[in-house]
Amino acid sequence: MRNITLSIFWLSILTAVCCSGGVRRFTYVYEATTSAPGGFDLETWITWRTHTRQDPNLDQIDFRHELEVGITQSLQASVYLADWNYQDGIGSDGFSYSDSAVELIYNLTNPVIDPVGLSIYQEYRIGDRLFEWESKLIAQKNFGPLILAYNATLETVWEGKGLAEREGEFTHALGASYEISPRFSAGLELVHEIVWPDWNSNDMVTNLFVGPNVSLRRGTAFITITALAQATQTADEPDFQMRTIFGVAF
Repeated sequence: MRNITLSIFWLSILTAVCCSGGVRRFTYVYEATTSAPGGFDLETWITWRTHTRQDPNLDQIDFRHELEVGITQSLQASVYLADWNYQDGIGSDGFSYSDSAVELIYNLTNPVIDPVGLSIYQEYRIGDRLFEWESKLIAQKNFGPLILAYNATLETVWEGKGLAEREGEFTHALGASYEISPRFSAGLELVHEIVWPDWNSNDMVTNLFVGPNVSLRRGTAFITITALAQATQTADEPDFQMRTIFGVAF
């Protein structure tokens, strides 16, 4: 079954390269800049997660398809048409729909000419017995070819029958990317999660993931890849995950 999962993963990448492709230098960290007014981007996200201590044979591929539009000089809106996944592991096997989402990003300051670039972010996800609220503060500073970015994210999820199950999460995410050439950048990303099941601090779980990223650009298209390894020992979190985002601007 793992061969099937890997085939789906690589086929998805090849399909996205052929039919889609703006510019992201990170995949787990958002940048403070927004699209120009009237700008339109199409992006495909593919995240592969594998091997947890609970399920060493787990393979899961998550897909997101994003339409991104610049509304004003400072406001950007996105629609995630469908988030879905393929999973091969204990208790589940096959494709499933997860949710759809809308996202707004409002830029406050510029990361090049101001001391620090700041943006605020809001996303709402709605799915089958699922509602998620995600708020984010985005900070970025450009030092010539070096880009540093930080995200502070507060997320609340209600799910299950009657949306009775709930969970809270606070995330720090850091990214560094260095432009080696106009077409190629490389760097690092770090994600630190603090999770409160049922918003109960007694059951708090801390996760840490870190790894390299690369970004390739040509014309109006880009592809960015990040590979993260788990640096903690959380049993139900993947030991390895890799996210690929393709985008093209129209």
